[in-house]
Amino acid sequence: MQNRDKKYWQKNLQYLGILLSVWFVVSYGCGILWVDALDSFRLGGFKLGFWFAQQGSIYVFVILIFVYVWLMNRLDKKYEVDEA
Repeated sequence: MQNRDKKYWQKNLQYLGILLSVWFVVSYGCGILWVDALDSFRLGGFKLGFWFAQQGSIYVFVILIFVYVWLMNRLDKKYEVDEA
């Protein structure tokens, strides 16, 4: 691989690592570890810890997909590998 390709791939892996870490913290942390503390708050009539365990982590995952697409479009343009 060329040096430019390596930098592109390293940045891609960095994005993946950060975004998957965010999802892990939200799904595992908010849904399991901090559920008792979050249950003192309510969202839509449900305890916040329960909400994160059932739906919040899914919403965050979908948002992270859009963030990843946005970041990769910027990265593709930076390294001139975009399709357009």
